[in-house]
Amino acid sequence: MPDATTPIRVLTEPGVYLIGRQMVQTAELDRFLADHGVSWASDTSVAAEVVTETAGRVCYMSFAKPRPGGNAAYLGHIKEVGHGSVLEHGVWNFLFTGVSRSLTHELVRHRAGFGFSQLSQRYVDESVAEYVEPDIIAADPELHAVWLDAVTHAHAAYVKLAEALNAKLADPKAATAALLPPDADRTTRRKAARQAARSVLPNATETKIFVTANARALRHFLESRGAAAAEPEIRKLAGAVLDVLQRESPNLFGDYRKVPLPDGTFELVTDFKKV
Repeated sequence: MPDATTPIRVLTEPGVYLIGRQMVQTAELDRFLADHGVSWASDTSVAAEVVTETAGRVCYMSFAKPRPGGNAAYLGHIKEVGHGSVLEHGVWNFLFTGVSRSLTHELVRHRAGFGFSQLSQRYVDESVAEYVEPDIIAADPELHAVWLDAVTHAHAAYVKLAEALNAKLADPKAATAALLPPDADRTTRRKAARQAARSVLPNATETKIFVTANARALRHFLESRGAAAAEPEIRKLAGAVLDVLQRESPNLFGDYRKVPLPDGTFELVTDFKKV
């Protein structure tokens, strides 16, 4: 039977935390410009926008006579002509929470321009019961009841297995059979118990993942995972990430529009695809 002492916490919304952003070493940029006999300053205070504009201008050494319109016009032209490589120099660090293992299986497929560090189920106890419920199930009381029953039983099985395995591995013979030292310490036994017990946890299990990505990679993520055909949970995450990025860097991400979809999420669209 399910463990009634551990209530299931149901999550339906992702958490997006902006943990880090770039800084511009202004003195070094000015030194470079002086060494090459030019004077230039971007009109934006957003470091990633300064960095991407600088990278683009280095390609043609176009610091001396910049076109009018400032950084917004410059990056708008970059997107228009598809010179996306310079966008790879703008980088952000995010922490996503309240997302399912199902979502992160899709997220980590974004390899180029991304870095990932995810919560370990081997080291971290999953007895704190948090699960992400799809909106289409949550909206239907009967389907919700079926879903909740399933994750509750799976969670209870995990707790029972983790406790039983931990006790079993205290026996030197059992520890040796599991390729552990016969006198394995508690931390080692818990890790071995959890890595086996996690096999019963569903894709709905909540996880946390630290993500570093550049502007070009993020645009690809927004376009592919913010599409109407994308999986709804990751489309919801893409929309939340866009909200942060448009506040952070309107000149790099302000071209995206959120188009309402019947399920309450938004499709993310832009006139500058695959930059």
